[in-house]
Amino acid sequence: MSVLVITGTGTEVGKTVTTAAVAAVAVAAGRSVAVLKPAQTGVGPGERGDAEEATRLSGALTTVELARYPEPLAPATAARRAGMSPVRPHEVARVAAELATAHDLVLVEGAGGLLVRFDEEGGTLADAARLLGAPVVVVAAAGLGTLNATELTSRELRGQGLDLAGVVIGSWPQEADLAARCNLVDLPVVAGAPLLGMLPAGVGALAPADFRAGAPGWLAPRLGGRWEGAAPGGAGLDVCAYGAMR
Repeated sequence: MSVLVITGTGTEVGKTVTTAAVAAVAVAAGRSVAVLKPAQTGVGPGERGDAEEATRLSGALTTVELARYPEPLAPATAARRAGMSPVRPHEVARVAAELATAHDLVLVEGAGGLLVRFDEEGGTLADAARLLGAPVVVVAAAGLGTLNATELTSRELRGQGLDLAGVVIGSWPQEADLAARCNLVDLPVVAGAPLLGMLPAGVGALAPADFRAGAPGWLAPRLGGRWEGAAPGGAGLDVCAYGAMR
């Protein structure tokens, strides 16, 4: 795996901290890592974007941002309103492939969800992943409503013939409610792919050294970590078993 695409079921689900965690465990293993953000929206000149934040937390070698648009909108809309050129899937694939020649791992972090449009022709992150032949990790929310969004994203990936590597919960609450605990059982089912990690809520605010120390415990071995599926805080899954209410 030299290129990994990271998408989400929507905005604010933890894509950037997940990207940073995957990068951190790879860097700790001695791999050279590049973080590519095709389109950054809603961030002004001089402000730190998602790729820079992932690099700061993880210690990754290289940060690349193809376009930055000032308004917090879908990339195609933000580009149109700013009178700027959009990013296109073939450009994303070309740059990622070039980075892969000089790095052991390239992480491509999307904007919003899988089908958010890059350009007026309808190009998406899914198109870039297909051009690259790269596996995709889906970052999902922990609580109520995440099953539908995750299944829709997973079905779209499979429908486009893309490789869904698995699902990561991008922000696991300190006190998980019943829905979140049951989602640990149900997310792999609706996705048709394994759960590859869960990041505790708020880890993006950690100091980089603490973030890097914690990252292996948040991700499954397929992503370079040592997480084996146990819920933080000892949240049991027995309450989600059939007949639990009887």
